[in-house]
Amino acid sequence: MQIPPGKKLYFLSDFHLGAPDPTASLVRERRIVSFLESIRNDAAEIFIVGDLFDFWYEYRTVVPKGYTRILGKMAEITDAGIPMHFFTGNHDMWMSGYFEQELNIPVYHEPKTFEYNGKKFLIGHGDGLGPGDHGYKFIKKIFRNPVCQWLFGLLPPALGVGLANYLSRSSRASTGQSDERFLGEDKEWLITYCKEVLNASYFDFFIFGHRHLPIDFRLGDSGSRYINLGDWIRYNTYAVFEGTTLTLMSDSPEMESKIIRQ
Repeated sequence: MQIPPGKKLYFLSDFHLGAPDPTASLVRERRIVSFLESIRNDAAEIFIVGDLFDFWYEYRTVVPKGYTRILGKMAEITDAGIPMHFFTGNHDMWMSGYFEQELNIPVYHEPKTFEYNGKKFLIGHGDGLGPGDHGYKFIKKIFRNPVCQWLFGLLPPALGVGLANYLSRSSRASTGQSDERFLGEDKEWLITYCKEVLNASYFDFFIFGHRHLPIDFRLGDSGSRYINLGDWIRYNTYAVFEGTTLTLMSDSPEMESKIIRQ
């Protein structure tokens, strides 16, 4: 696909709306909505790369309370003919048609390949990829199992949402401060994953979220780059592709210096 002249692709991830409390979440939601409005005139397509919500589960006739501003803005953007794409993250993997039916936004549960202007992209949230983290990979299989999802759906929403919010908070707490520092090329598991993929197939850009640390890393001499989108909790970072170049930047100028570039 060719991007029209003057248009751009935008990539954002890890809003975690709902956390740590409704008041803080609302401030963040308003900022994200304002940003989406600011880019709509030059956006060819917009990618939300997972963990839009800190928790999301679609019951048959019930969805979580709140988020009217972000959902309304996303509907407004797609109604205006601007395509949006959504990748489920580890906090909002339980989606089953609401975004497609109500917002006209395709939902992807695994990394997906795209090509624009002759550049190949591999895009996904990033959870469960690369070596290690076997405990989470096992839990993810359970959470993704249709029978387990059906059983969870039997819980009354008040109980199910309360339990899920507790587990989401526990997940963030277990991460600790590891999200705040770059671990080095050999210990960053998404870099390892990108290198393994490159052994079989070339991509110009690997774009992931999940890590919560904005990273722009050149993968050796191949010309390929791994981009981690950071988050909108601390960094307010996003990537933009203008047809030939891709840039990782922040909506908060003071955070530009925090982006890891190697």
